[in-house]
Amino acid sequence: MKLPKELVEKFREPYISELGDYINSELELIVKVKSKRLMENKAGQKYLLLTFEDKTGTLRAIDWFNAESNNSNVDIGNVVRTNGKVVVYDGRLQFNLLQNSQMIVLKEGEYSLERFVKETKQSIDSIMDGINTLIESVKNKYLKELLNLFFKGDEKFLEKFKNAPAGAKVHHNYVGGLAEHSLTVAKLCENVCSVYRNLDRDLLITGALLHDIGKINDYEITSSGIEVTTQGELIGHIVSGYEMISFKLKKINAPLELSNKLLHLIVSHHGELEWGSPVVPKTPEALVLHMIENMDSKLNRIFSIKERELDLNPEKNWSEYDPNLGRRFYLKHELED
Repeated sequence: MKLPKELVEKFREPYISELGDYINSELELIVKVKSKRLMENKAGQKYLLLTFEDKTGTLRAIDWFNAESNNSNVDIGNVVRTNGKVVVYDGRLQFNLLQNSQMIVLKEGEYSLERFVKETKQSIDSIMDGINTLIESVKNKYLKELLNLFFKGDEKFLEKFKNAPAGAKVHHNYVGGLAEHSLTVAKLCENVCSVYRNLDRDLLITGALLHDIGKINDYEITSSGIEVTTQGELIGHIVSGYEMISFKLKKINAPLELSNKLLHLIVSHHGELEWGSPVVPKTPEALVLHMIENMDSKLNRIFSIKERELDLNPEKNWSEYDPNLGRRFYLKHELED
């Protein structure tokens, strides 16, 4: 079955999340190769098992016809143009490459970067307005001056912060994700402070807004999506953020005890040594920041999983197993009568 010519021309290269509307149709896709493995069946026939991805999700694909040549010509991470048929196999969508379909590796400029990089669904201006409102509410003069040095006195930092993702794969992995995550964590911390009034609100809000700023050095937007930088691989955002904040704390001559308390929030926010924190949280504010930051990152991932899987199949009850969170998720969001 082939799509009508006028429909193919109108919607020539759909996103992965939209393929559920084109089951049993032959289509051309532009996708990134996430994984590939040359296999052989019991009859001795070689085939290429692939995973394609774009900003909307991933797709299993199989090449039965040009397995060895496509395996040799294409590397993981390449963006390719290819033709195939959308089918359902084992309860999920699969893309079977056509007999005459060689995967064509595309160069930068031959496809739209927008195909592989998502953006926050919120207005980045409204996110920054929220951050600035919180900064204005901080009463401690040193912490307020520190925040203003970053968010009002450093245009280079601000531009990077507004465009940075908070992750490459796991959570808030889209342009503006870092700003969105930072504001959400700070607002939740503010709410906790309204209940636990013996918490240091100014310290906690400052730590929340700054806890992940090292990520402006961890990721870069490339022609095929979000990639980890060399600095991100070798140094990481906790050390990088510590250095950035420590430098500005010295610049404003902040008291040593205040500086140590804030820097402790930065280095302990992952919560556990095995999760990458140099130390575990040892103040009430550090514990609150870790728990809220951890909650927001996990909820963002869960909501992304639900959105992606329900886009592919609105009738689905359970997600696929998520290796990062170690479980499947129930997808139904309405109570049945």
